[in-house]
Amino acid sequence: MEAISGVFKTRTRAENAVKEALKAGIPSSRVTLLTPGSADQINKEIQAVHTDDTEQPGMGEAMGALAGGGVGLTGGALLMALVPGVGPITAIGMLGAAVLGAAGATIGATLGDKMDDSATDGLPEDEIFVYEDALRQGRSVVLVMAEDKQQASLLRELLKMQGAESIDAAREQWWIGLRSAEQSHYAKPHRNFAEDEEYFRRGFEAALHARTRCMEFDQVSAAMDAGLEDVQREHPGADVEEPFTHGYQRGREYYQRRCDETSKAA
Repeated sequence: MEAISGVFKTRTRAENAVKEALKAGIPSSRVTLLTPGSADQINKEIQAVHTDDTEQPGMGEAMGALAGGGVGLTGGALLMALVPGVGPITAIGMLGAAVLGAAGATIGATLGDKMDDSATDGLPEDEIFVYEDALRQGRSVVLVMAEDKQQASLLRELLKMQGAESIDAAREQWWIGLRSAEQSHYAKPHRNFAEDEEYFRRGFEAALHARTRCMEFDQVSAAMDAGLEDVQREHPGADVEEPFTHGYQRGREYYQRRCDETSKAA
């Protein structure tokens, strides 16, 4: 499986992209729409969702009330979750459970039992932070799992025709928004941010990998070292350790700030 994603400025355009993906024959279990919304907005959506399984083929049944302030499920199609560092999010489509779970939201066992593991193979845990940044800005994200390269190419074109910004473009915009502040923070004798930026950024992004970002530092040190070794192999002879390590620490601090901001706003 290959994950094909797109960021949309409006939910309407994102919904149209989902409809087109389904028309193209993509199973609903491999399509999801993530969109931000207040608790009130989400509650209104929950009330409006049909619970007849025949109206959402392939979505399955997942019933439940708000649990622990974190998740509400209804009708098998709509999930609500409070995502650390982001806030309240709705996910339409069962694949959303895997995305929200990877993002740190607690997804109930009832839903987990309904998931098809093969539908989530290839879930891009290393770019979930880009989805989160888009959602914080009020944008919507469509994620579709393609089963081969031909289908992946078709889906990329489909999302583009519906007005999607690519995840790579969204990632660049995210970094542009951070770059000036990180450059100022990095300034130090004998180091040049322009020369070190690639290694610093690689460390920063590595710290945001969904699998490790919530752990204590002693739990993620091995993952950091593995990431550093990858960069060293790609740039033999370059002095990458200091900027990569510093970037990794800044990435951890960045994620913690986002979580703190969300907690205060709740």
